[in-house]
Amino acid sequence: MPQIVAPQGWRALGQQQISQDAATHGHLTVPGNATCALVVCDAAIRWRDDGVDPTASVGMPLAAGVELWYRGQLSALSIISQSGTAVVNVAYYQ
Repeated sequence: MPQIVAPQGWRALGQQQISQDAATHGHLTVPGNATCALVVCDAAIRWRDDGVDPTASVGMPLAAGVELWYRGQLSALSIISQSGTAVVNVAYYQ
């Protein structure tokens, strides 16, 4: 498995783990000065960041074990499991 490394000069600000089901969407709890997040899940999820909540079948898919480096308005990122419950791990950086 490839090693996940934050870009040089970025400072780690903390982590969050979310158990997300397919019935409701969830949002991140973002540290105030975070500018980027690394998202990795143990089951397939969908995400959106355009102000519309994803559903189990609509949104950008993210497969289990695939890393998503997200830089943007972190508070706008909304996630949902594609089926069952997914554990979503998030690391925050500045």
